[in-house]
Parts: sequence; structure tokens; C-alpha cells
Amino acid sequence: MSEIVRSADQRSLARAAAERIVAVLVEAQRARGSASLVLTGGGTGVATLTAVRDLGGDVDWSAVDVFYGDDRFLPEGDPERNHRQTREALLDHVDVDPARVHVMAASDTPPGDIVAAAAAYHQTIAAFAGPSGEPTFDVHLLGMGPDSHVNSIFAGTDAVRETERLVLAVTDSPKPPPERITLTLPAVRRSRHVFLLVSGEGKADAVAACVGGADPIEHPAAGAVGLDSTVWFLDEGSASRL
Repeated sequence: MSEIVRSADQRSLARAAAERIVAVLVEAQRARGSASLVLTGGGTGVATLTAVRDLGGDVDWSAVDVFYGDDRFLPEGDPERNHRQTREALLDHVDVDPARVHVMAASDTPPGDIVAAAAAYHQTIAAFAGPSGEPTFDVHLLGMGPDSHVNSIFAGTDAVRETERLVLAVTDSPKPPPERITLTLPAVRRSRHVFLLVSGEGKADAVAACVGGADPIEHPAAGAVGLDSTVWFLDEGSASRL
């Protein structure tokens, strides 16, 4: 069952989500000595990560493994890259261990081929999973588009129909740019906590459909479910059809 957290606006949404993210990371570190976090970009995601930066003083950032839900296969410094957005919002401001920040390859970094880059990221996740073969992230952050897409998983595509592979190369994204690397819904579902960060009235219909149990093939965010919790952080606009 999904939990709904309503806030007045994007700023208060970001703070509410940040408080929960920090609490989960701190608890994971108390229990196991380390924590893992899957990042997202976009306006609400960046606002949330900025709030995490301000509220995350109790997190041992050197003991956090950082992953990405997706990224655009563009040159490294491109402002549309989630890696750049999340660095500017959070990672450049906390004491992360660079070796534990697992970046999806850019188009101008090795291996230079999107299929090979996706395969390499799959190996990164497999190595993190260890002998169990089942990667479990503590927190997976997701933005959502008005079309219900999460990560680079779009309705009706091969990515949303994937049932086994954890990482895919997307070469025909309906939203530019066409080339992206994405974690799949099977990977999302290996997360203890899935936090969806959604603001704006333009996404209200998609939120209502997904929370109401829509088919993930048509509304991918409906298939984003955590092992322990699935929380929708919404503002007044995005919650207006509930």
C-alpha cells in the first residue's frame, strides 16, 4: 500500500522528502554501517537533494553508495545530465567517497557506446549486490513525468516490459534526448524504500492513475514499488485529483 505525503508546495515537499531520506540513511548506517541511495534529477529531485544537503548532517556521507536511476547519454558536462545536476545540488557539498559514487557513463567517456555503457553499469550493480545476486538499495528516488514515466522507462516501450534485466540502454526515448541508460522496474523493486517526488498540477492525472493501481505498461510509475515502503511526496497541484 502506498503512503501519500502531501505538502503545500514544491519547497515543503522537498523538505518533507529530505527528512525521510536522511532518517532512512542514518538508520541503515546504524544497522549495517553503510547505506545506499539512488538519485534522480529534474526540478523536484534537485530541490529535494538541496534540502538533503542542508538536513543531512547526521549522515556519514563517506559510507553511502550513490547510484543513478537513469542518465542521458550526452557529453559529461552537459547540463541535462543527472550526474551534473545532482553534483551541483548535493554531491559537491558533502564528504562522499568518489569511489562509491557510481556514475553512468557519458557519451564522451569510455566505453563510448551506449549498449556497452549499460552493460558496464549492470556489472557495477552486480558487484554491489554481492553473492546474493539481489541488489537492495536503501532509497530509490524517482521523479515522474506527466506521462507517468519514471527513470527513462516510458509507457509501451521495451523498458517498461522488461522483467529480468536491471539496466537497459534506451535508444529511442519518446522524450529527447533519445539515448539514455536506465534502471528498470525490476531494479526499482529491489529498493527497500521507493520515494516518488512529484509536483505540479500537470501531473495530477498521472498521479491519480498510478496511485489508483493503473497498469504499469501504460503508467510506468504504478510499477515502482519498494520492498518496505512506497511513498508519494506530492504538492497541492499533483495531489489535486486524489
